[in-house]
Amino acid sequence: MAQGTQMDAAARFDPLRPRLVRIAYRMLGSVADAEDVVQDAFLRWMGADHAAVREPEAFLRRVVTRLCLDQLKSARVRRETYVGPWLPEPLVEDAEAEPDDVTLPLMLALERLSPLERAAFLLHDVIGLGFEEVAATIGRDAVACRQLAARARGHVRDARPRYRMEQARGLEIAGAFFAASRSGDMRALGAMLAQDVSLHSDGGGKRPAAVRPALGHAQVMQVHKALGVLFGKYGSSLLRTCQINGLPGFVTREADGEIQTTALAIEDGRISAIYVMRNPDKLRHLH
Repeated sequence: MAQGTQMDAAARFDPLRPRLVRIAYRMLGSVADAEDVVQDAFLRWMGADHAAVREPEAFLRRVVTRLCLDQLKSARVRRETYVGPWLPEPLVEDAEAEPDDVTLPLMLALERLSPLERAAFLLHDVIGLGFEEVAATIGRDAVACRQLAARARGHVRDARPRYRMEQARGLEIAGAFFAASRSGDMRALGAMLAQDVSLHSDGGGKRPAAVRPALGHAQVMQVHKALGVLFGKYGSSLLRTCQINGLPGFVTREADGEIQTTALAIEDGRISAIYVMRNPDKLRHLH
């Protein structure tokens, strides 16, 4: 009978796992950490008194959120010593995937929030929970949660997408950007970039990457002129175009044999930001 109860508990958990991983990933910015948190939540679920749990999804959401809040305290300490710009691990999805409002720029904006502000914003504004449930999840009263979410909303307002670009058009621009950047066609590349474009690359000290972002059309073009020479000499292979953290982009294999992701923020038909992930530790899940 006990074995049957455990099997039933596991069967009730499995359909919720992808949703829980997504919540944890949005909180932590790490696929591996999100999966570890959800596995920890699974173990706690298997040891829980299931007869006393009226809503398994709400129970598990609370467990995952609280585990993430604990982990964020140590994550902030680790990022203080991180080499170069920090970007979240790339979440790569097929073009047919449902659009996601939590894009890479928004995730970077969430990094500037306190853990409680981030949790309140994600649970209320993104997932759609009422403040009473948010309060029960993060251990604060509803009024405090409303204030946390409001503060967070003010900080991330500019990072939320103003309009949703058709995915096909976004991937078309991503493919054109890859072709121009790898062929050294600087005229075509320059025409795609907004005047205030920025370039962010995360090597984590493991692979070469800029220690600070390149800002503005002239700087970004200068970087790509130098990269164009290297691409022409050593090559860069396109593996796929896809959605990366809600943005159009592509996955490549570079001359050192490692894979790399490039995500593009696009506004008014021009590329406003380029996010390049080179840190092999953050790309393991893509292999």
